[in-house]
Amino acid sequence: MINLKTNRMSICFVFALCLVSINLNAQVTSSIDSTTIKIGEQITFKVKVEADTTDLVVFPEGQTFTPLEMIESYKVDTTKTNAKYELIKRYGLTQFDSGTYTIPKQKIIIGSKTFFTDSLQVEVSNIQVDTTKQGLYDIKPFMEVEKSSSNLWLIILGILLAVICVAFLLYWFIWRKKPLTEEAKIAMLPPYDRAKLALKKLDESTYLQNAELKDYYSELTFIIRKYLDEKVYDKALESTTDELISRLNLLKDANQIELSKDDIRNLETILKRADLVKFAKSAPDIELAKLDRNTIDIEIDHVKEALPEPSEEEKLLNQQYKEEQERKKKRKKVLLTVFISVFLLLATFVGFGIKYGFTYVKDTIIGHESKELLEGDWVRSEYGVPPITISTPKVLKRIEIDLPEEIKAQVNITTFAYGSLLERLNIVVSTSVFNNKEKINEDQIQSIIDGNFKTWESQGVTNIITKNEQFITPNAAEGLKIHGTANFPALVPGEYESGNYALFLFTADNIVQQIILTWKENDAYSEQIIERIINSIELKKAEE
Repeated sequence: MINLKTNRMSICFVFALCLVSINLNAQVTSSIDSTTIKIGEQITFKVKVEADTTDLVVFPEGQTFTPLEMIESYKVDTTKTNAKYELIKRYGLTQFDSGTYTIPKQKIIIGSKTFFTDSLQVEVSNIQVDTTKQGLYDIKPFMEVEKSSSNLWLIILGILLAVICVAFLLYWFIWRKKPLTEEAKIAMLPPYDRAKLALKKLDESTYLQNAELKDYYSELTFIIRKYLDEKVYDKALESTTDELISRLNLLKDANQIELSKDDIRNLETILKRADLVKFAKSAPDIELAKLDRNTIDIEIDHVKEALPEPSEEEKLLNQQYKEEQERKKKRKKVLLTVFISVFLLLATFVGFGIKYGFTYVKDTIIGHESKELLEGDWVRSEYGVPPITISTPKVLKRIEIDLPEEIKAQVNITTFAYGSLLERLNIVVSTSVFNNKEKINEDQIQSIIDGNFKTWESQGVTNIITKNEQFITPNAAEGLKIHGTANFPALVPGEYESGNYALFLFTADNIVQQIILTWKENDAYSEQIIERIINSIELKKAEE
């Protein structure tokens, strides 16, 4: 009896487990809208998931549908039913070669559990082409595509605008012939005309109307002293009246100036009267002040007439002096322009150097190959079948490797590369598909690694130091990373440069995928390039 109960309990327990298993399997279903398509036609792969509202659901992303290619990943449709969500995820898939293909199982993560969809078969058929009407043509060769210069013209325009602004400011403040002020125009007049104009302005003043005789005589005597200072005696402004009159008499006696005694006497009388007004507070009559003004006007004319005509030599010296002054003025402008330009350049260099680093600014001005690669337009593309997705500064070009016929019969190798071992940066992406369909073992992996190093040594690489470690791509594909340092041949024959390398190796069944990177040591830009390339590596993770 007890055994019967025990058997019943066991049967119930097993039945319950089956129900749980059925329930779990029922959470994920997959389907396609068609099992037969033409080359390049799209099919829709649909995954339907039922999950609790608290569960996190992770759908596959990237090219996980190989050998089919995912061309579009649609947004998830969500429907709430009672306490559960119904999630529907659709993918657009296609294939460009005819044949029968199997969509591999897709991994779905619900909460902490992992589920797999069923594998589905798709038939891809050829498109019938009537070759009697449609001609057949050879495949066109590779064509070089010029790099887009959309940003270059903006940089050039910015530099031109900056140069134009600086040039305009230099012209406006230094080279431009500025409009003369009233004072500057007066200063450029000959001494005689300037003295006459000063007398005219004195007449227009209000000194006499306001009985400001001290100011009036100060202006009047300054006019005659200034004229004498410029044309007769260069210390007339700072001399006393007696000293000035004494000097005029000496010049007259030496026949250096043809002034009469009456002229000198008139000047002496007015200058001494002015001294009395300024220092002894004398107050002459207004009419006498006007008379003194007229006398000064006449004496200025007499002084001009008394001055000897300049000789040709003096005229030449005067012209040379003016030209020399012009040259000095121009030289001053040139030096000022150069100084300001150099200052602006240095200030700009220091400013950008403080913000971005002086090495970076120097490399930007002079140019640096690695920096240009780092800051250029990068390309993200897929290489080989199955594809390796990777971002690189330049597009990798397919290269043909000459292999013996016996090796070609065993393996199909596709290789894409940029640069060479002699250059600052070398990138190689290679996919090898072995025809024997056997899974790659550890001995074969080691042989492949050793083969790479032997190839390098044959090309002149020495002192190869290696270190092995596991590598996992951002999309969780596991592989092997072999990295280290070596001495690479330089462009100059017989010379070597220290460098680094990193070799990434992934295997899946009879397929070996390799990414080989080499770069020169002590190149900060190359280090950033390599880091960015490594972080971009993606390929389909092999499913257990």
